Amino acid sequence: MTRIWSFVQSRLKHAALEVQEYVRLVGATFAGVFSRPFYRHDVVEQFDLIGFGSLTVVLLAGLFTGAALASQSGMTLDQFGARPIVGRLISASMVKELGPVLTALMLTGRIGSGIAAELGSMVVTDQINALRALGTDPVRKLVVPRVLAGIFMAPVLTVISDFVGILGGWVVARFQLQVNSGLYWSSVVKGLYMQDVWMGLIKPFVFGFVIVTIACHVGLRTSGGTAGVGKATTVSVVAGSVAVIASDFFVTQVLISLLY
Repeated sequence: MTRIWSFVQSRLKHAALEVQEYVRLVGATFAGVFSRPFYRHDVVEQFDLIGFGSLTVVLLAGLFTGAALASQSGMTLDQFGARPIVGRLISASMVKELGPVLTALMLTGRIGSGIAAELGSMVVTDQINALRALGTDPVRKLVVPRVLAGIFMAPVLTVISDFVGILGGWVVARFQLQVNSGLYWSSVVKGLYMQDVWMGLIKPFVFGFVIVTIACHVGLRTSGGTAGVGKATTVSVVAGSVAVIASDFFVTQVLISLLY
């Protein structure tokens, strides 16, 4: 019993330490955003890597999500004779929930793992220490550009995913469900309210921040050589995915109380 309690205590202490270090990293990141030096070239480079580099996977995920949603919901709506309103269901689902969350999960798998592996490799090869020896703050040089890119590119990718998802739903609705195109697009517009649009736009800012900061934290805390880099990559994807789903619930509750 004593051994079990000691194990639980050690795990709790480790978790508390990780939370403390994460909060410190977030604080240092905010300080780096609003003070000099500011590495503009690195920011532009990360915007390209995180934004344009993730475009293909986001397009594919959005397209097939909208198509699958239209196919499944069409069969269900047929039971109530409501097939023509399939566009309303797809637009509301994609904009409010599926678009932001699925885009965030795609970014977690592609961007979160890449950031953790890149920074972890720099840690185990002492490149981070070399930056400090040269008088460069690793947080300003490595973390701030990635966080800014994550915060501002996640909403852009989400909007693209939403549109492509609705377009994929139109393809299925038109050619499989035999729903008139004009009826589908009018249903899409009628199914969206301004509160839904705001919810779909605000969530990605939070998701982008959570994904990138967790990946940077895990990467900078890497230890144990090359094996530690692989472990850090796995932890980054798992922790980032769970954080996205958890933050989605809490952000949704806050936005419902504010917007509705």
